[in-house]
Amino acid sequence: MIKPRRHSRRNSSPDNESAAPRRTIWQSGYWLVLALLATSYVLCASQTSPKTSLLALMFQLVTVAVTLWVAEVGVRLRRLGLMLLVLVASIVVAVEIAALQNTIPAVVLASASMVAYLVAPVAIIAHQLRKVVVDGQTLLASIAAYVMVGMFFTFVFNLIALLTPTPLFGPGTIDSLTGQLFFSFTTLTTTGYGNLVPVGALVQSVAIAEAITGQLFLVIAIARIVSGWQPRR
Repeated sequence: MIKPRRHSRRNSSPDNESAAPRRTIWQSGYWLVLALLATSYVLCASQTSPKTSLLALMFQLVTVAVTLWVAEVGVRLRRLGLMLLVLVASIVVAVEIAALQNTIPAVVLASASMVAYLVAPVAIIAHQLRKVVVDGQTLLASIAAYVMVGMFFTFVFNLIALLTPTPLFGPGTIDSLTGQLFFSFTTLTTTGYGNLVPVGALVQSVAIAEAITGQLFLVIAIARIVSGWQPRR
């Protein structure tokens, strides 16, 4: 008598997925992303003019490249992203070697940084949405994505400052990447010290969008971490 074969559900069981071996925080790679982000932040904060240094851009491109690797982006998308990063870096280096004295190099640098900090948090969020278990890696990933959002808006303000003749914060103020970085993160966190007030409808609209984005990000990220947190056993 032939016994009917039983179909194993081992692979489709959510309990088995959650019981799969998990990598530690150090193995996840997000600590490296945060370290590169901190370095990029310091390099940008040291700029007393609206123009981004080549060194700061290189660190930002490396940060995005590492983020794509840590977020386990598909091989094709990862290769495409790396090719674009290399292309942007080559263009920037060529512009710097040419020693152009107009705003074109600064605009190219700001645009490249803005796109880089838009792609990176999207890759991180997509990676975390594919995960079943919420743990310490998710916490580090959320912090990294949140900081990248602030950096993205920093270079949005930076690009506006480079393309418009009026200072972002009114007459008598000096546009600098340091001030734009400070204003971006105080807006993202809705701290609002009030020492820098944006002038003009465009800058004010971007500031409102950043404040709303920052609050929504925190609410959604905290809700996901609290609801799905599973400490290591």
